[in-house]
Amino acid sequence: MRASALWVGIAVFLLAVAALANEIGIGDIRLRPAEEGLVLDVDFAFDLTPRLAEVVSSGVPLYFRVDFELTRRRWYWFDETAASSRLELRLSYHALSRQYRLSTGPLQQSFASLEEALNVLKRIRNWLVVERTVTFADADYEAAVRMRLDTNLLPKPFQLSALTSRELQLDSPWRRFTVHSPRQLPAPVESREPRRGIER
Repeated sequence: MRASALWVGIAVFLLAVAALANEIGIGDIRLRPAEEGLVLDVDFAFDLTPRLAEVVSSGVPLYFRVDFELTRRRWYWFDETAASSRLELRLSYHALSRQYRLSTGPLQQSFASLEEALNVLKRIRNWLVVERTVTFADADYEAAVRMRLDTNLLPKPFQLSALTSRELQLDSPWRRFTVHSPRQLPAPVESREPRRGIER
């Protein structure tokens, strides 16, 4: 009986380790004022599973989605969503040039290795998440951010495999933090730099 319980414990531990290996960690976060509104800098920590690395290296693009929300809690009614934003990052490999490409919107960067591309993918910089036209109450707000691999954009056979295989899944929990009186944030120094979502 004891041996059986021991093996069950080991199996549970290994499953927990496997689940954590497929989780995206969230490191430093900074929400700051800019000319156009509020921009977010955030660092993520993860590694592709061997299966995902094989998929992208064979020419199948991977789409990573970053979500941001800014809400104000109200005891008398539903929470108020002040702003929400989504950033989509496409990681792909081109066999002819033997380069990995990372793109978001019209921006695109090329890299000689998967490691280099992932290092940039994990560092989101100057992401405009709240337009300057948004008005705030004189209160604290709760911000939340997360990243996940969007398996719905994979080819159909991979979508089906992702339903049963953790090897094709990668996501983070929501990371929440308090923003104190965002309407009182200092006005930014004007800049002519274009806004960016990814940065070397």
